[in-house]
This record gives sequence, structure tokens and C-alpha cells, in this order.
Amino acid sequence: MKHTSAYEERLKLIVQNLPEKPGCYQYLDEKGIVIYVGKAKNLKRRVSSYFLKDVQTDKTRMLVSKINDIKYIVVETEWDAFLLENNLIKRYKPRYNILLKDDKTYPSICITREEFPRVFKTRKIIRNGSEYYGPFSHTGTLNGLMDIVSQAYRVRTCRLPLNSDEIKGGKYRECLEYHIKKCPAPCIGLVSREDYCAQIDEIREILKGKSQELTRKMLGEMKSLAGQLKFEEAQTIKERYDTIMEFREKSRVVDFGLDNVDVYNIENDDDVVFVNYLHVSDGCINQAFTFEYKRKMDESLEEMLMLAIVEMRARYKSTAKEIIVPFLPDTETVGITWTVPQKGEKKKLLELSALNVKQYRADRLKRSDKLNPEQKHVRLMKELGSLLGLEKTPMRIECFDNSHISGTDAVAACVVYEGGKPSRNDYRLYNIKTAQGGDDYGSMYEVMMRRWMRAMEEGSPMPDLVIVDGGKGQMSIAKEVIDNLNIRLNIAGLVKNSHHKTSGLLYGFPQLEVGVKADSELFRLLEQMQNEVHRVAISFHKNKRSKRQTKSELTDIKGIGSNTATALIKEFKSVKRVGEATMVQLSAVIGKAKATLIYNWFHK
Repeated sequence: MKHTSAYEERLKLIVQNLPEKPGCYQYLDEKGIVIYVGKAKNLKRRVSSYFLKDVQTDKTRMLVSKINDIKYIVVETEWDAFLLENNLIKRYKPRYNILLKDDKTYPSICITREEFPRVFKTRKIIRNGSEYYGPFSHTGTLNGLMDIVSQAYRVRTCRLPLNSDEIKGGKYRECLEYHIKKCPAPCIGLVSREDYCAQIDEIREILKGKSQELTRKMLGEMKSLAGQLKFEEAQTIKERYDTIMEFREKSRVVDFGLDNVDVYNIENDDDVVFVNYLHVSDGCINQAFTFEYKRKMDESLEEMLMLAIVEMRARYKSTAKEIIVPFLPDTETVGITWTVPQKGEKKKLLELSALNVKQYRADRLKRSDKLNPEQKHVRLMKELGSLLGLEKTPMRIECFDNSHISGTDAVAACVVYEGGKPSRNDYRLYNIKTAQGGDDYGSMYEVMMRRWMRAMEEGSPMPDLVIVDGGKGQMSIAKEVIDNLNIRLNIAGLVKNSHHKTSGLLYGFPQLEVGVKADSELFRLLEQMQNEVHRVAISFHKNKRSKRQTKSELTDIKGIGSNTATALIKEFKSVKRVGEATMVQLSAVIGKAKATLIYNWFHK
């Protein structure tokens, strides 16, 4: 859409007249469709920032080019603005707002709206008055709760549309569940609706995480029944009580005194953030959910976390007065305490949330990498570039290594990786010409000089990153080469420990070790690069040495040249086997005349 001066003046006038109060703003396109919803502590200051051309990003510039009108709603506090923004995003689904992505439809526990309710797990939400608890991203918690329901309570599992009139009329008959004591048989009137629904009420309390209050009540009932000598009824409650207490103890992660607390943690990954939400009740986690947000604009990590908190509190109807977070939000809220714990039980919960979000991210990346292997390599290259602070993602990497034995048969290899994968057509092998006596530094200087001078002459692509198989000395040689050629290349070095295993990555001048986790995918890729260039260099060296040794031993025989020697080694694999061959075998390869020379040499 082309902006006219009249259009720009109209938008400018709207912005100038915005109030300096908390609220939500809506950007509309020329068709009157809401394309973006935002919230602000100060509406005028926030909206004005979008139109400052000297600080606009590409995404902001694109959004601004689509704005045809601006609407706003003033609220009392910034927290109210968060709540309103969440509702407006759900209502309008603006194309430029961040997108909440659930990994899949997680299961919930349903209590049906019937005279004799059923309790079961489901992935389908039907808005018919039934109650749903969840969703549960951790199936262990879900199955544990369902085990309590099946072990401690006797509720029906059939789908019969029971009602009192038909039960009294004798329409139904009991099933196997009744005979194995899994169901109280409301279908034939063996349990009243009041007694049946009393069980359902207790199940509701457990699903809400209120098991501590429930067990206290059950303990009182047991004592009362025992005092009345109603030991069978007391035993029934005791069995139920023991089942619930066993589950509580298994589920407890912190002290039982920590109740009605929300915990959040967040992990950043380019245009996607991952958020984990835990709800703690009576020291147990009774809600756990991890999801991802897709960035559409340039939202900060704090904005993303606050949007997630508002979304989760609405979805799970949380009334927690305390929220544990990794950093304090710059937001005024009434009735909510924000906690960034440094130690103790709350710190343990925050770390548990962090563990969940990291695991979710890792699992998500694994699934994504399996579906699109190319994406994995690009991601690792981006990670390497970010780690080294490179301006450009190192899609082309060249690795160098030398090989010789006591200075003899000195060779070098250059291995090339394109997009994180070996590009074998670009591999190059070098016989060392000028460096003498096993001079590794001299060999490296010669090879790099030959490599890049030729690339410059031919106009071949230059590497985004150079990795040398060695420490600071090899890196210094590479820097000397690029300085002499007056070119600009990024140089890193891979170092090995005493066990000849890849141990670290060096970068920069002065050379500093860059922290790469030894169990990370990036570290394994770097290790693969180092092993590959070492393998190629060693193989070339062995081949050269073998040829030299072969020629010196067989070509010492008068009348035998290098071509004949090569043919014999190709056929018999070694000089020893050539010496053991018969005249017939030798003649079949090199003819009778030369075969006689060879045979007589080894059978003097």
C-alpha cells in the first residue's frame, strides 16, 4: 500500500492525540481488519516508537506499511492491558501477533454432566457442560490421577444414559464391573445419586490439587466412624485415604506447605520461544504444560513471558497469588507476588521448570531434524556463527591438517564442509614442496598460501570460517597467511586432549577458548570435522609412503619400472605376496619376460 502525505498526516495526528496511559492498541489495514494488537504502559510512547524510521526493523517496517487506522482502549493498569490484549488476540487472531503453537492435542480428564457422572481421559473437548481438568503434557501425572480414581473410588465406566426414572423402571441390568467390585451399580439403584456424587466431589478436589484438605476431612471421618464402632465403613475410607496419600507422596516435589503457586520458565530460540508452566498445590505439581510461541514481530523475552502467563492463567483458571519466574517483569500487578528465588524449595521448582522447557525444546528439535535433516545442519551453522559472534553464518568451512613421519612424505589436506555437511568434491590434497624436516608451521603456511592464492586467481568461493587442526600456533600461521594476502577470513582452531580426543574450540586473537558443551550436537559436528580432516591427511600420507616403499623395493630390480611395480602391487596387494607368487601367476599379470626377472630376484 502506497502511503500518501494525507495518509501519513492522519496517522501522525492519531498518534499525537493518544493518551499517556496504560491500554491496548489495534492496527487496522485498509479493509478495516485488525492486523496487530499490542499493549502498553504508556500508549502514546509505545505507538510512537513504531513510526521512528531510524530504529525500525524490517518486520516493523513491514507492519507499519500495512497500517491504515489505529484504535485503542484505555485501562487502569498494565496488568489489565495484558488481560485485554490476550482476549483481543483470541477474538481477532491478527496476522502479525505471536502465534501460540501447541505441540499436539494433549489429553484432559473429563467429568461428565450427568445424573451419575463418568470420569475418563480424553483429547476431545465437548462444550456440553462437562468439566475438563488439564490438558496434561506429562502422561505420568494423568495416569497417576486416573489410577486414584480407579483404585480409591467406584464410579461407572459404561456409557448408558442413566436417569432416575428409567432406573426405577428396571430398564438396566448390572454388568461385570459390578461383580468385580469396580462399580456400585447405580444402573439398578444399588447406590443413591447423593452417595455416588459425593465420590465425584472428592475426585474433583483431587483433580484441583486439593488433596491435603480432602485427606484431613477423611481422617476425621475415619475417627468418627471408629468411635461409633462402624469399622467396615472406616476401613473403606482408610483404603481410599491410603491410596491418595501414596499418590501425594509420589507426586510431592517440595514441602506440602507450598500451595497454590504458579511456576514459569522460558527458553529462547531465534523466532520461537518455549515456555513451561507448572502449578503447585500442597507441594505437588498438578498441572504441567510446555508450549511454544512463534514470534511475528520483535517482541522481547519479557513480553513473551508475560503473554504466556496471561494465557496460561486464563486457560487453567489459575488463582495463584504467587508466581515464580526466572526474572522480574516490569509490570504493576495487584494481588500477585512475583518471586525470583535464589535458593530453597522455590529455586528447586524453577530449576524443574527450566529442565522441562529445555527437554521440550530438545525433543522438538529432534523431531524437526528428523523431518528435515537440512534444517538441522543450517541450525548448527547458525549456532556456531552466533557462538563465535560472526557477522555471517559460516555455511562454507575449510579444515586443514598436516601428516608426515619424521619429516618424510609430508602431505596436507583441506576438507570442505558446505552447510554443515562434507563437500567431498571440494577436498584437496597437497604434497609439501618447500617446508622441510617435518616443519608443521611451514607446511601449513605453504598449503594455505597455495590454496587461497589459487582461489583468488580462479574466483573460487572463499570460506566463511577456517578451522585448523591444532592450537594457537597453527591459528597464528593462518592469520599470517591472510595478512600477507590482504584478505579477511575468520579463523578457529580445534585442540585435542592427552587422549587425542577433541577437547575445545579456540577463536580470536589473542586466542580464547569458546565454551561448547561436550555433549552438544555442535560439539559432535566439530569433532567429526576434526576426525575427517585427520583421516583424509593420514590416508593420503599412507598412500604416498606405500607407493614410495613399493617403488624402491620392486624398481630396484633391473628391468622393472614403476608401472610394472604398480600393476604387481595392485594384483598381489604386497611385495611379500609378489615374492611368493609362481611364474604362472606373475606371467598372467606382466608377461613371461618380466615375470622371469621378478621370480629369479626372489628365488636367488
